[in-house]
Amino acid sequence: MSINHSRVTEFVLLGLSSSKELQPFLFLIFSLLYLSILLGNFLIILTVTSDSRLHTPMYFLLANLSFIDICVASFATPKMIADFLVERKTISFEACLLQIFCVHQFAGSEMVILVSMAYDRYVAICKPLHYMTIMSRRVCIMLVIVPWCVGFIHTTSQLAFTVNLPFCGPNQVDSFFCDLPLVTKLACIDTYVISLLIVADSGFLSLSSFLLLVVSYTVILITVRNRSSAGMAKARSTLTAHITVVILFFGPCIFIYVWPFSGYSVDKVLAVFYTIFTPILNPVIYTLRNKDMKAAMSKLKSQYLKPGQVLAVLSNVLFSRNKRFHDYRTVQPEGRTSQMDENITEVVKEFVLAGFSQVSSVEAGLFVLFLIFYVLTWVGNVLIMVTVTLDNYLNSSPMYFLLGNLSFLDLCYSTVTTPKLLSDFLNKEKIIPYGQCIVQLFFLHFVGAAEMFLLTVMAYDRYVAICCPLHYTTVMSRGLCYILVTASWMGGFVHSTVQTILTIHLPFCGPNHVDNFFCDVPPVIKLACADTFVIELLMVSNSGLISTSSFVVLVSSYTTILVKIRTKKGRLKALSTCASHLMVVTLFFGPCIFIYGRPFSTFSVDKMVSVLYNVITPMLNPLIYTLRNKEVKSSMKKLWDRSGSRKT
Repeated sequence: MSINHSRVTEFVLLGLSSSKELQPFLFLIFSLLYLSILLGNFLIILTVTSDSRLHTPMYFLLANLSFIDICVASFATPKMIADFLVERKTISFEACLLQIFCVHQFAGSEMVILVSMAYDRYVAICKPLHYMTIMSRRVCIMLVIVPWCVGFIHTTSQLAFTVNLPFCGPNQVDSFFCDLPLVTKLACIDTYVISLLIVADSGFLSLSSFLLLVVSYTVILITVRNRSSAGMAKARSTLTAHITVVILFFGPCIFIYVWPFSGYSVDKVLAVFYTIFTPILNPVIYTLRNKDMKAAMSKLKSQYLKPGQVLAVLSNVLFSRNKRFHDYRTVQPEGRTSQMDENITEVVKEFVLAGFSQVSSVEAGLFVLFLIFYVLTWVGNVLIMVTVTLDNYLNSSPMYFLLGNLSFLDLCYSTVTTPKLLSDFLNKEKIIPYGQCIVQLFFLHFVGAAEMFLLTVMAYDRYVAICCPLHYTTVMSRGLCYILVTASWMGGFVHSTVQTILTIHLPFCGPNHVDNFFCDVPPVIKLACADTFVIELLMVSNSGLISTSSFVVLVSSYTTILVKIRTKKGRLKALSTCASHLMVVTLFFGPCIFIYGRPFSTFSVDKMVSVLYNVITPMLNPLIYTLRNKEVKSSMKKLWDRSGSRKT
């Protein structure tokens, strides 16, 4: 131990194959598989959310299973697909630990939620008269929360075994992602006890969940057999398909984690089953073979995907909700419907924004102030984009390429709300039509989430530049930069689509006063004529989780950078840079976490807090990230001198 003075800072993933000829083929195959996973599972979530007939315990659990399947597929597959395009497949030590955390969080959650679903089917078949009483909304929510809690406890205990292990070489992981059995083998100490703990944790969770599922399916078959032969045949057909997927998921997990003392070359192939194939098959087995689900999808297709009617669809979704409101009223209990008929005759077609103040003199001052803010935002960010684009050195640098994209996002983000805010200062009535409200809500979350992801990417770029300087240009290639920026936009699009879908299908029948200066999910869904408890929970798991997790990753990355720097001068310089970065990150993420982390109630201070991330942060980002940078200022000076010489 004393002769090893170096610590492993990165691992080399051997991947599925070392053959260069196979890499393009595998890239294409797994890209198509991953796309199928996203499309299939998002289709399930969309269908269950959109169709009121599917708002039952079974489909609620199925939609959550689809969300977990997306997470299971996403923790390693994008990295594997990107590695097919590079010769050396490396992953930093911290990113490796993050993969270990994610695989056990999501896989552990999926195991327990499959048990929850089996319990739901047991109650439905064996105790049909008590089904709705037993499977109440509160119980369903608990059956979803418990799997995530179990997954978190499980993965935290697993990570605790690994994070303090010394790694001094070798650093080759014989798989396409980091996992405990393979990583612990590389530690510079005896890991016999840790291997036993892995068996006691992962192995026990896999085996016990699998046995519970098999027992529940057996009990269901015995119960159905005693009732009718036709029911037995139908149950056998359904459960056979379910058991097939359960075996494909649990079989590899049990094989890998029950004896982790030695790894086999077949382990990486088995890992493909529970990380890729099971998330693809779950939509087919659990939902797409279901008559109710197929009918709901057919209805969704006929409603929104008629050939040649894309504009009509957008108009129907954004502007016309009379039919949807009528459908909502017809499915309500009789007492509530008659009460609504007495009080409500029209559906809300526009919202009234509260704004900041109703005093004309104050609004005139606010108009001037926010106009200055908006002009400064445009001038600063456009200047950054022009400078990075025209300067060859800056344009070729990954850091400035990402900063240019951040400036573009800041422009988009401030433009979503500020122009409407400025025009409202000049109008007595601050009205926004329903369709424009939904469009504003969509782009707010689209660009906002994309900026969160891009800030995380930029933190990763700084980490590689400071902690792995010799590999910086290799790791942060232009191809990877394009992938990271595209992934940020795609992440924002997926997030925003989910938020918008949760909102557009709500009925709004009054009141219509939004206590803010723009449309956002928390104040808007408060106005719905329906119980929004589940939607608020989904919002926490979406917006709240993205905001909090991105902020934690950013703070962790800056902390790691400061810890990695050994010299006092370098640490002071990094501290100066990171402190200013953290200030902007806090101004952006702090309000987001404050607003989206507790969506069950809104406060009057929310509109003031929203100003920080809608107006102030896009204006400060150019100052903090680039205009304080010597290279950017030098490039701007050259650009100014060049333009001046042309005029003369």
